[in-house]
Amino acid sequence: MPIERQTVVNDAEQIWFITGVGRGLGRGIAESALDAGRTVVGTVRRGDDAADLADKYGSRFLRLTADVTSRPAVEAAVTAAVATFGRIDVLVNNAGYTLVAGVEDATDDQIRQQIETNFFGTVTVTRCVLPAMRRQAGGRIIMVSSVAGASAAPGMGYYAASKHAVEGFAESLSKEVAGFGIKVTMVQPGLFRTDTLGSSMQAAPPSDAYQESVGALMGALSGLSGAQPGDPRRLGDALLKLVEAENPPLRVPIDPGASGSVRGRLEQQMAELEEWGPRLATTPHA
Repeated sequence: MPIERQTVVNDAEQIWFITGVGRGLGRGIAESALDAGRTVVGTVRRGDDAADLADKYGSRFLRLTADVTSRPAVEAAVTAAVATFGRIDVLVNNAGYTLVAGVEDATDDQIRQQIETNFFGTVTVTRCVLPAMRRQAGGRIIMVSSVAGASAAPGMGYYAASKHAVEGFAESLSKEVAGFGIKVTMVQPGLFRTDTLGSSMQAAPPSDAYQESVGALMGALSGLSGAQPGDPRRLGDALLKLVEAENPPLRVPIDPGASGSVRGRLEQQMAELEEWGPRLATTPHA
């Protein structure tokens, strides 16, 4: 029997499940959604994070402690959200952090933890939420990727790898769940004012061989921390528009700085395709 499709419910009744609302982009997204009248279930890693949001928004904000790298914790949070509100209409996979390190300089533990949090954490949350969305025959999933999901800078190899993995996963997912009325969008934020380049960033000091590449990037990033031009609340406003769109994009950069970087990467890829595609084209053997 075909599934009866359902669009996202009335805006004022939407239930948003957002990971990592304690600070940064997650907090900005949560505040935008709450101010727009939505109800938000937000996960935090520490029990006192985002306590002020609970005080301000009352019953429209449910704060749950859950580390996205722990499947039992995520399962418990999703179960609590559905038990409290009956459904999850919008999932925002936001939780993650930035590792800045040269490919040779990062430790094995740093590499594994970066992928465990940014990629496997996203996979775990998505897999836990999907059954609820399938049962209600509709929903929206927002994957917070990054410009690094399209274009990688020196020193960002493992962070970019985690975001490229998220994008490949999300693109395949979008095709699997389209028949259930679930739509997936990847957003690639640019320079938004968070502590992603400050206290929440992890780094490995560049070795002498990589001072000119990785070291230069680290110096540039340290000057940007706390001074990024983008307001996280503006990203939240953009997500509201994407959720309201009948046919949202699969992936979209969100400025400041994102569109130019993504466009440059695509133009480079097209130029390489046009130059090298004909050169490397294979012909049948006689």
